[in-house]
Amino acid sequence: MRLGVVFPQTRPWRELADDFRWAEDVGYDVAYVYDHLTHPTAAGGWLGDGFTTLAAAAGVTTGIGLGTLVASATLHSPVALARLAATVDDVAAGRLVLGLGAGSPRCSVADRGEDPTPREMHQRLVDVVEGLAAVLDGATEWAGRTRSFAGLETTPLPPGARKPYLMLAAHGPRTLRLAARHADAWNTYGGPGSSLSSVEEYWEAVAAQAAGMTAACEAEDRDPATLRRSLLVGYGAARPTRSVPAYEEAVERALALGFDEIVVYGPHAPGEQFASDPQVHADAIQRVRGRGPVS
Repeated sequence: MRLGVVFPQTRPWRELADDFRWAEDVGYDVAYVYDHLTHPTAAGGWLGDGFTTLAAAAGVTTGIGLGTLVASATLHSPVALARLAATVDDVAAGRLVLGLGAGSPRCSVADRGEDPTPREMHQRLVDVVEGLAAVLDGATEWAGRTRSFAGLETTPLPPGARKPYLMLAAHGPRTLRLAARHADAWNTYGGPGSSLSSVEEYWEAVAAQAAGMTAACEAEDRDPATLRRSLLVGYGAARPTRSVPAYEEAVERALALGFDEIVVYGPHAPGEQFASDPQVHADAIQRVRGRGPVS
């Protein structure tokens, strides 16, 4: 099981830098950030740019994966996103996990005063995913339904670099199939409404999501075992960082549903519902790794 942590970039870099060092030292496999212009969990406070933060984090760490959870298709075009991702991946020596999803309509309103429908957001996500694939495959022009590019004269990647690792956030049947077609990994938080559910209802929703992803892979003639499955836990009633037993239980339940990565909120995440004791993380990681609690 891969263990991940997300650090909403609501604090200045001089403090976030210590978070990334801590995550690597304590044994996390990957550290994620937001990609939002506005978000309810950061209302009234600062929210730094995700990709810039990851580039800085690459300079204070050596081996931990670094990713977006998730980059917002409502804010990015295929060429610009490809350039951002390839640059950060180059700076991080191949450690980037490019998490990508439809994003939030709040960010679209904040960015350009548009309030897209769910159908419009889905189509933009499809275009960003397929356009991104075209860019990274070397296309100089491409056209989708909402996004297109032409006249591209530069290469998509630095010399000798591989394509960034792509993880798609998906919840509905159409988006699950999009992930099955294009992604290296899939992420879910349980889907819309799961944050309002009880703990047991949350895990039932996650189970339904996992089954849906398997069905999507089969519909796309893809072996489900070739897709990494990542689960963000902690936005709703299930709070794994409350205690070491709660953390262990979340890992066990995620494993039983076929997930091979679990992501939790970092100790200094904004709001009482997300904040936690760093020692709980340290002890839980050691227990999950099978070495017992740290002293």
